[in-house]
Amino acid sequence: MTAQPTNLTGLDIRAEIDRLRKERNAVILAHYYQKPEIQDLADFVGDSLELSRKAAESSADVIAFCGVKFMADTAKILSPQKIVVLPDMNAGCSLEDACPPDKFRAFRAAHPDHIALTYINCSTEVKALSDVIVTSSSAETILAQIPADQKIIFGPDRHLGGYLNRKFGRDMLLWPGVCIVHEAFSETELLKLKAQHPGTPVAAHPECPPHIIDHADYVGSTSGILQFAKTFPGDKLIVATEPHIIHQMEKALPEKTFIGAPGADGNCNCNICPYMALNTLEKLYVALRDLQPRIEIEEGLRLRARKSLDRMLEMASGTVGKGDLGRA
Repeated sequence: MTAQPTNLTGLDIRAEIDRLRKERNAVILAHYYQKPEIQDLADFVGDSLELSRKAAESSADVIAFCGVKFMADTAKILSPQKIVVLPDMNAGCSLEDACPPDKFRAFRAAHPDHIALTYINCSTEVKALSDVIVTSSSAETILAQIPADQKIIFGPDRHLGGYLNRKFGRDMLLWPGVCIVHEAFSETELLKLKAQHPGTPVAAHPECPPHIIDHADYVGSTSGILQFAKTFPGDKLIVATEPHIIHQMEKALPEKTFIGAPGADGNCNCNICPYMALNTLEKLYVALRDLQPRIEIEEGLRLRARKSLDRMLEMASGTVGKGDLGRA
């Protein structure tokens, strides 16, 4: 259950969060898709696995993960001895929802000659049913190590899996999940925007559907897109991912202009993740105050899920969090 912000009238929320951060020996993590005010007070801002690894390496006793539930679960998998809180337990993920563990288990049983290469945007239970977890930054390196004749199930994101199939000539069997944020981008509106800004490159997340990827000059994870923004030679960039990452771009590169790719309504409002938006400063304060809502994972399940994460780290430790899928 999500802790409810009550009796907060007159409180200096930012000051209280800082006080509790010290008292609890807590580290505050914020994904790039969080609101700017949360990003600005976090100890670390980044991709989901990158954040969990930083928290695991820290001396903190408490991890406050401003993201979505599968990210906080991953932090707990890697740091079982730490208390992990999520400001709003309803902050889910459409990709996780699209892949129920019982259906994934049955799907695996129906394809016993396939290994399961699974995107990190899934539940702990699905991680435990998988052979190797991948991120958008590590998928290429891991796929290159798997023999071409090895049959693969890839889930839960069919767009990321399809992108990898096309780029590397694979024929992975794709689970039919999608990210509702990246699915919302409109090709028609993107082409209009490109016409308004001739020559401006497009950076896209591989969770985008093919009709968006086809117009991208760079495809990569959120960290990769941020790095591309820092290195491309122009002064203007169209960004096809959740628009809150633009906050970090503008902080790092105030001399450049960043334009969010539009949704079907001609703006990027429909591309704001509704799950990420559930986290607020008030809920973060209450989570630190009460150490609730708290992530708990049964130890046997945690160890099974940890095994698939460890395989990823062994196969691609140099790429995780660096967003190096490269150019489309």
